[in-house]
Amino acid sequence: MSSKPPVCAASTTLEAPAASVRYEYSQLEDCSPASADLAEEVALAIAYNGISQAVMLVSPTDLDDFVVGFSIGSGIVDSADDIYDIKLAGSGSALHAQVEIASRAFWNLKTQRRQLAGTSGCGLCGVEAVEQALPDLKALPGAPLPPAEWLVGLRQRISAFQPLGQHCGAVHAALFMDATGELLLGREDIGRHNALDKLIGALIRQRIDTHGGLAIVTSRCSLELIQKVLRAGIQTLVSLSSPTGLALQWARRHNLNLIHLPQHSAPRVYSPAREKRS
Repeated sequence: MSSKPPVCAASTTLEAPAASVRYEYSQLEDCSPASADLAEEVALAIAYNGISQAVMLVSPTDLDDFVVGFSIGSGIVDSADDIYDIKLAGSGSALHAQVEIASRAFWNLKTQRRQLAGTSGCGLCGVEAVEQALPDLKALPGAPLPPAEWLVGLRQRISAFQPLGQHCGAVHAALFMDATGELLLGREDIGRHNALDKLIGALIRQRIDTHGGLAIVTSRCSLELIQKVLRAGIQTLVSLSSPTGLALQWARRHNLNLIHLPQHSAPRVYSPAREKRS
């Protein structure tokens, strides 16, 4: 990891709500009082150059990473160089991110006429045309598949990067493994695509080299996750849940290594397609 300072550092420090809060409940049969920690979520309104673009329900952690990852993973900017400043503000469950981006990126955003109102289960709502849901993305150059030993015991090893999930559940995780097979960092969120946005943002802000590494998601692997990984230039995606058919088609078309790691069987390489043996 580089010792350079993070890029796209927020110019304001936001005291976000706690990631989890203890709530009381009662037993169904005997009404005995008890309590449990539940994952919190907040509404984060994102505006680019003063124009509102998205309202996302997110876990109130690593919001700087999320804004950067969301901006790149959604195709709003091409790189972190197009993000000049991030100002976070608000209180309670209503937070705001004012993002200053390059004029060229802002012009492209306005021409998209895309108003996205997101939820924790939302991937593409607000997209106005099929062409925006299925954009023309560049294919990756292609990379070797990771060694099989990198995935041995992976489900157990990633628990160390899921403190919120281990504590109260209800969240997804996205993690990065470097070119040596070492798990470097992870991000959590109530939204599966939010968690991946946070991971991408963290990799960019911390200047972590993704060459030869892979992303890992604990959630269902659908098209929008494939698109985010392609835009981030990560060449291998490992999913703990099955991919959708469309996600598989896009992975193969764009030279993305796509591997499903089932709970009780060997890893399944969906992309690249293996040639049939005679």
